Parts: sequence; structure tokens; C-alpha cells
Amino acid sequence: MPYHQLTITLPASLQEHLIGILMRHRSLGVIEDVGRVTAFFSGAADLAPLMRELEIVETLLERMTSPARLGIEHAEVPDQDWNESWKRGFLPIEIGERFLVLPTWESAAGDRTPLVIDPGQAFGTGHHETTRSCLVLMERYVDRTARERFLDVGTGTGLLAIAADKLGFPDVEGIDTDPLAIAAAKENAALNRTTVLRLREGDLSGSAGPYDMIVANLISGTLLTLAGEIASRLGVGGYAVLSGILRGQEDEVIGACESAGLSLVERHTDGKWISLAMTRCG
Repeated sequence: MPYHQLTITLPASLQEHLIGILMRHRSLGVIEDVGRVTAFFSGAADLAPLMRELEIVETLLERMTSPARLGIEHAEVPDQDWNESWKRGFLPIEIGERFLVLPTWESAAGDRTPLVIDPGQAFGTGHHETTRSCLVLMERYVDRTARERFLDVGTGTGLLAIAADKLGFPDVEGIDTDPLAIAAAKENAALNRTTVLRLREGDLSGSAGPYDMIVANLISGTLLTLAGEIASRLGVGGYAVLSGILRGQEDEVIGACESAGLSLVERHTDGKWISLAMTRCG
């Protein structure tokens, strides 16, 4: 099945806002250039709600004191072209103190822990700032937890859940509302010979705590909605790693989490993205 490719030109000052919109509509991946964003969507995706929202943005731009336009080009990209485009940009990358994320066509070298990912059909390859930040914070706080149960909310490729297995969690669960993401995560789990990982299509309602660590690499709006559910499932002394937050949005997310009973431990910045480490005290 071909993929949808949207190439959108717009004022550079609005790119962060646009990326938030694209991620909220389940973009599989985003490539950023100055004044241009290219986003990919599953061939089965219904783009009508996204296009309506982009029309609203375009109308608002036209009413500005200095009018600007939103240019949108839509194309269908065959499977082979999609995979090849990822291969050209997907190189091995060292993250944190111990991880090496690499694609299936590369070989691991050195003493780092390899995380092998087939970057074909889901978001979360380790190259995006938010995914990198999650791995850094997971590694940083894992030794402060009981290291028994781990939950990855919005697992995507399964990379973070696979990393949790490598960090020594004997009970790892990954959930996602996208069936394509679950299929990709299962394939990547097999590539990494991960045996403790349970993957489930669905939302948090089917996940019963307490968990020692919960990671949610989503967007700020979704994190605001899920703050209470995440907090209620985090065990005392556990850590929640929250990512996908654009700079300037973190205080609202922190406030929602603190209202739900969590305490801020660290704000981690990578480019324009903020990730949070939160804990539940006794």
C-alpha cells in the first residue's frame, strides 16, 4: 500500500506548531527544513480531518497583518520509495552511555548495547530528539527504580520498550492505538530477541499498575489528557518519562502531572523539545 506524503511550505516561525498538528494526526515521520515540512502518513489514513485543520491555519495566515500562505503538496509514495528514503537517512547513532541504535542492514561494533530497528512503518527510530531524550532519561533513572515493571505508552517502533528489556526490566509492556505500530514493534522485538515484551493495541484503560517506570513519547496535548491516568499507574518511587513537548509547553504539562500527584525531577532539553522526568513520592 502506498504512503501519503505531504510537503508543506510555511513561515519558519510556525513550523513547531505545524509539527504538533501533524503528530496529533498520527504522522509516521516528519522531515524538517527551513520553511518546509515533509510528513508521511499511512496509505489507509483518513487525511480529511487534517486537511480541514490546515485550511483553518491557512485562513488565519491570510488574515495576518503581513499575510502569508500555506503551500500544500500531496503525493502518494510507493512502499519501496518510502523504505529507501528512510535508509538514506537512517545511520547508526550512539545514545546515552550504553545504547547504539542501528538499522537492520548495519552491523553492531564496539561494546554498546545494540537496539536494532527496521525503520519502515512507525515513528520512533532514535534519530528524533524526543526518542533520544527518552533513552537518556530511562538510562539515567533506571537504577533508582525497583526495575520490575515497565510501560511504554505509544510504543511506535517498540524501541523504548526494547531498551527497557536491555536495561533489565523483566516485565515490559508496550501499547499503541495504531495497529501498524504494534505490527512494527513485534517485528523489531523479534529482531532484538526480546522475550519479556508484551505488545497490545489499545489505550491505557487496559494497563493495570503499578509500574516502576512509564514512558510516554507523545505530544503535550495528549500528555495533558493522560497525566492523571499515567500518575495513577506509577508506583511509589517510580519514574515517568514524558516527551514530545515543544519548548514553552512544558510548564502546563508539569502542572497537570503535579496536580495528579507527581513531582518534577528533571527537565531535559534537546533542540526545541523538552522531556520530563517525574516521580511519585511516598
